[in-house]
Amino acid sequence: QVQLVESGGGLVQAGGSLRLSCAASGRTGSRYVMGWFRQPPGKERELVAATRMSDGTTYYVDSVKGRFTISRDNAKNLVYLQMNSLKAEDTAVYYCATALRLMIPTTPGNYNYWGQGTQVTVSS
Repeated sequence: QVQLVESGGGLVQAGGSLRLSCAASGRTGSRYVMGWFRQPPGKERELVAATRMSDGTTYYVDSVKGRFTISRDNAKNLVYLQMNSLKAEDTAVYYCATALRLMIPTTPGNYNYWGQGTQVTVSS
């Protein structure tokens, strides 16, 4: 089992920055892929960024490319999402998730464990 806890959410003005953290515990060595999803109110979850734990290979949804960066610190069992140049459209609950196998990273159902989410609100 893997337990995930997000932190770092909050209120930020448009154009500002925020860094989310995801702390993992349990069978952390079983993680193949870590992903950051977001879900605005009334909308479906979408993958924002993902990273392969073995080598740090990354994926980003087009809307955040150049603004967001996913990174990992395996020694500390932490995964980060650095969010720069934030826009109002980035407002959502952000979730971290992990998959125990290599898979299509954009599909939420492919992830096995989820955190409870952290709210990010961007005001203009």
